[in-house]
Parts: sequence; C-alpha cells; structure tokens
Amino acid sequence: METVKAQPVAAAGAAPWLILFGVWLIYFCFGLMLASMGPLITPIGSELGISNSMMGLILGAWPLVYIFAAVPCGMLLDRLGARRMLFAASLLMAASGLARGLAETPVQMLLAVGLFGIGGPMISVGAPKVIAGLFEGTRRATAMGIYVTGPYLGSLLSLALTNSVAMPLVGGDWRGVMVLYAAIVASSGVIWLGVTALRGTKLGSDGGKKFNLSAFSEILRVPSVRIILAMSVGIFFFNHALNNWMPEILLSRGMDAVSAGYWASIPAAMGIVGALVIPRFATPRYRLLVMGALFSAALASSFLLHLQPGVLLGTGLVLQGLARGAMMTVAILLLMETRGVPPESLGLAGGLFFTAAEIGGVLGPVTFGILSDASGGFGWPIVSVTFVCLALLLLLAALRVQTRREGAGL
Repeated sequence: METVKAQPVAAAGAAPWLILFGVWLIYFCFGLMLASMGPLITPIGSELGISNSMMGLILGAWPLVYIFAAVPCGMLLDRLGARRMLFAASLLMAASGLARGLAETPVQMLLAVGLFGIGGPMISVGAPKVIAGLFEGTRRATAMGIYVTGPYLGSLLSLALTNSVAMPLVGGDWRGVMVLYAAIVASSGVIWLGVTALRGTKLGSDGGKKFNLSAFSEILRVPSVRIILAMSVGIFFFNHALNNWMPEILLSRGMDAVSAGYWASIPAAMGIVGALVIPRFATPRYRLLVMGALFSAALASSFLLHLQPGVLLGTGLVLQGLARGAMMTVAILLLMETRGVPPESLGLAGGLFFTAAEIGGVLGPVTFGILSDASGGFGWPIVSVTFVCLALLLLLAALRVQTRREGAGL
C-alpha cells in the first residue's frame, strides 16, 4: 500500500529465496485458514445453531474488518517493517483459528472469524514490499508468480483434505480441525522469523514514500479508476461467495462431504494455473480483451453450477477457477497503468483496490447465505453471481469507452 524503491539483493546466494519461501508459507497459511470454514459449515452450523443467513454474515466478517484495517496496517508497516508485520499476521490468523475452535455461540464465532481480517491486510501490504526489496527485473516477476500461488494451494488443500484427512485425524471433531490449522499457521510465523534472520537488514525499512492519505482523493478523481474499483467489488463478490459456499453447493447436489471437498478443490487448483499463466497474455494491447474473456468464463461457470455432478459441472468448476485465479491480477494491472494515477501513488492505488474489493468480499458470502435461507436452496444465490458477472461485463464496456475518451490504451 505504499510505493517502494526496490533494493536488489547483491548477486547472491540462497537467502532471498529462503525469505521468499517464508512469505509464500505465510500466504499459504492465509489460504488454508481462509477456506477452512467452507467444508465444515454443516457441522459447525448444527452444533452452534447457525442459520445460513447468519453463517453468511460470519463468513463475511473478516473482509468487513479488512476494509477498516487496511489503512492502519499500511501505517504500521512504515513503523514496524515487514518482518514484524508478517509475524504478527501469522499470530493473528492462528489466534482466529484457535478462537473458532473454542467458540460456543454464533457471536463468538463471528468475532473469531473477524479477527482474521486484521491479519489479512498485514500480508497484503507486507508481502509485496518484501518481494520488491529482495528482487528486481525478471527475478521479481518470477518471485511474484511464486508467492501468489501460496493462498491458492492453501485453499486447495483445505478444501480437499479437511473432511478426508483432517477430520479423521482429530476424531471427527471440527473444533480439533480449527486448532490443528491454528498450530500450522503459528508454525509458519516461527519459520518466517527463522528465515528472515538470515538477512542482516530490517525488511521493509527502505525509506520509501510513507503512507499518504491525501493521495486517495487524487486517485479517485480519475473516472477509469472508479470503474476499476467497481469491478473489484464484483470480482471479490464472485471469489468470496463461491470460495466459501462451494462445498455446501456440492453437498446440495447429493455429494458426500469428502467428495464435495475434492470437487470444491478443483477451482483452487485451476486458480493456480490461472494466476501463473493468464496474466502473461494480458499485455497492454490485449488486457481488456483478456479481462473480457475472464468475465465471460465466470458468467459461463455460473450457469453450469446449476447442474448435477458430471462433466458439465466439472467444466464449470474449471472455468470458475481460471477466472478466480486471474481476474484480480489483471484488474490490478489495469489500475496500475491507468492514466492519471501517478507512479509515486501506485502503492496507494493498490491499497485502495483491496479496500474497495473487500466490500464485495463481504457482500458475496452474506448474499449467498440470505438468499439460501429465503429460497431453501442455492439456485437463487447462484443467480446472484450470474447478475454480478453481467454487471462486470457492462463495467468493462464502460471502461473501454472511458479509456478511448482519455486517449490511453490500458
């Protein structure tokens, strides 16, 4: 969330890559904890008496906290440095997992999940700063490609293995799963401190430009920026709604919990492919075209999610994953290359993007839960995703018109 002048690592050694592994591991644990509730909605809801509407509110609690925590976390990064911030993030995420395992009421679970929203922005603002300080040029691009796979792989394993491995391991107790995941997340923080001790400087304290709130209004005055921020809300609505509720959707199609977990992991697996491959084709000349293809894939997947298990439903999950894996990255590229966003404010623009996007991160799970309770199934919740995808295509058309008017190809 701030602009950083990269300090390349001298020729050298394995230390930068070990530190990159530490960043990746914490981001992996972010994904692990992020997806941990989805496979356990039924047992958690049954034991704590949580309706789908309330569960949607609980699942949307951490993005809501994220919205308000993003700016203070950016300020703290300036003072404490990335090493301390990422360690704090791991502790907060672990505390969230432990609190979930101890929750006895819906309100306690809401607060436990909300705590995760403080750790999230610490990673979002801290991880890119670490990468910028360790690598430059093509090495930086490679490092970025590596570390963004972390949350996708963490989500994949959480969805696939929670009911098939973790639950049997702890005797079928969902509380034990939460505590187990909390221990894994806390361990990632300890490993992070160990690998960063190999570097003799304070990570993230490079004297870059400090967090500047007044620059937000300057960025928001650019019409293309406002359109992209609206798109970010829709993108995160799609991502968070389906990421959290997919196991339940598949259970409603007649699958058992283990099979639903495996099928729900397909989008996460394809998200890794999408994140690594698709942005490479999003060159400035073709960026809007690539984004249009991604929104169209998301729209097609929303239609296929109405079907029973089979090839077509599987195709929908593949399309969903490819779209989820690349939409956010391409949208950020659009934002960063928008005329009117000064180079010194790119970090602030990124912070603004995630702050706006998490509005969709709240609305997605909450809307799904409310519509599910109201309709008695997941037909109408999936229809809401279809309408969001259509809105994204309309916003993209508006962005194309606006960029032509500005005389700038994004």
